[in-house]
Amino acid sequence: MVITPVETQRSDVVVASATVTVDATSGVAPGWGVPYPVGSITEAAPVVESDTEGDVAHDRPWKVIVWNDPVNLMSYVTFVLQKLFGHDLETATALMLEIHHDGRAVVADGGREEAEMHVFRLHEHGLWATMEHES
Repeated sequence: MVITPVETQRSDVVVASATVTVDATSGVAPGWGVPYPVGSITEAAPVVESDTEGDVAHDRPWKVIVWNDPVNLMSYVTFVLQKLFGHDLETATALMLEIHHDGRAVVADGGREEAEMHVFRLHEHGLWATMEHES
């Protein structure tokens, strides 16, 4: 059995590859017990894993927008903003009044998954909410 691992690491990319010799008669890598079609694998292709943290940092933030609706009471909207986002009474009231007078207000911003979760939680509480890219 010939296995030659090669691994190179940079700060942004990890490359790994290996060479495996397969018995031409049985199609099994010696000691592995894994059958391969005879003579099909002699060298594995390199595996490239990129560091995604750098990609996320350059992504534009998403805005979570709560829209005015004719259903929910202003006191309930203030309560939900305090509960979900941890705003104090003054901040939650100011956001609620912005929603009421302007028809909408940005209540949070952040990454896409975080914004999706905020919108989902706002929907669970019966508020109209959407998300969009910050421009």
